[in-house]
Amino acid sequence: MASTVWPRRLYTAAQVRQGEVKAAKACQVAMYQLMERAGEAVFATLCRSFPDALHLLVCCGGGNNGGDGYIVARLAQTAGFQVSLWQQGDADRLQGDAAIARDAWLAVGGTISAPEASVPETVDVVVDALLGTGLSGSVRSDAAATILAINQSALPVVAVDIPSGLCADTGRVLGSAIQARITVTFIGCKQGLLTGQAAAYTGQLILAGLGVAAAFDAQQQPSVQVVSDNDVMLVLPCRKRTAHKGDHGRILLAGGDAGMGGAIRLAAEAAARAGAGLTAVLTQPDNVLSIVTAVPEIMARGWQDKAHEAEERLHWADVLVLGPGLGQTDWSRALYFHLADTEKPMVLDADGLNLLALSPDYKNNRIITPHPGEAARLLGCTVADIEQDRFAATHALHKQYGGVVVLKGAGSLIYDGVQHWLCPAGNPGMATGGMGDVLSGVIGALLGQGLSLAEAARIGVWVHARAADACAEAGERGMLPSDLFPYIRQQVNPR
Repeated sequence: MASTVWPRRLYTAAQVRQGEVKAAKACQVAMYQLMERAGEAVFATLCRSFPDALHLLVCCGGGNNGGDGYIVARLAQTAGFQVSLWQQGDADRLQGDAAIARDAWLAVGGTISAPEASVPETVDVVVDALLGTGLSGSVRSDAAATILAINQSALPVVAVDIPSGLCADTGRVLGSAIQARITVTFIGCKQGLLTGQAAAYTGQLILAGLGVAAAFDAQQQPSVQVVSDNDVMLVLPCRKRTAHKGDHGRILLAGGDAGMGGAIRLAAEAAARAGAGLTAVLTQPDNVLSIVTAVPEIMARGWQDKAHEAEERLHWADVLVLGPGLGQTDWSRALYFHLADTEKPMVLDADGLNLLALSPDYKNNRIITPHPGEAARLLGCTVADIEQDRFAATHALHKQYGGVVVLKGAGSLIYDGVQHWLCPAGNPGMATGGMGDVLSGVIGALLGQGLSLAEAARIGVWVHARAADACAEAGERGMLPSDLFPYIRQQVNPR
């Protein structure tokens, strides 16, 4: 699988705005020169990505983002492109560096037009420099009309710093947003570009450091760390030649109510494939035969509300994974309440989370792995509220429930109460029943191998997503959770 290079450090929009001034000063670069470099980076990307383009439409707004657009327009016209330029708002009201860039465009014979209802048919590529990272409220109606015209054209769009209408801090759409083919962002990557709704709008993400990124990184602590293959290699070294099964964890997985035996089997096999030393299951008796027939390495036992059997198996285990296929019946609730109060490291998922929402408690020995719907139930809000600000949602979940939070979705987030991590890997083929069960098993296996809660959560999410990306090379549609098992084994063996 070809490796995608993602930024390792993410920042808030305010951090970048404040930090770029300090970084430019440290590097003795004037701010207008920085704007020139931004325009050059976008123009170079455009030429490299669309070598056959002849006619460009550059759409500029009222701030420095628009100034970047004017520089792109000037460079393109000087290079022989046909360039049309739309200005959202009054071009005469531009100030500072943006006004200088406007005047330089006019000096090479450029013209400025108001946005039209549709993009001219002769245009090959659109450059989006309408709205920058400072946008916080909803897109105004005039800009929304321009965004609609650009999106309806179905032309490739290169976004300058951020697709217009996307929130740089949360990744949510502020009413309407440009659907870009490529986004060229500058100096420090904004945290909202890699999570939530952003995945449908940013396209290919390119970080242009503009010659000051090293100085910027040296002065700024990132708001979010991005998980990478290096993290796996650091915390999952090669095993000792003298290793035995007891070194790698006894994992108990509990769940699989009537009709949902597949979920607990998927979680258990994922744990085994991720390196668990011993893997055991408590489930409905009817599930046992199918589990041990399919995967004889799993020690499956039927459970019928006998407290001592649950307690004995929990005493044996090093780690508990509770919830895959658990259901919410009387059987489910009995098993949950016999096990959930343990002080052993645990992963709580699926219906385990739904039962937690009914009887909330705060524990620091567990990892919770909600998708947005489960997160909404845990917080007593709507899915829209969760997606409005996924970072804030993880804060709220940790504050109420403790431990480590994994908020699943595009750009999954991991939060331990101090640090945010983001996993940029994964693909839409993962949107199928059972994927979360596999993730729970992987995380449980990593806990059993001695990783901390935060390490197991972020490495587990990464291993799961990278395995899915490798699997998806054969196609995303129709990918099954069980298809990931051979790739999980590859991912947990550092190369």
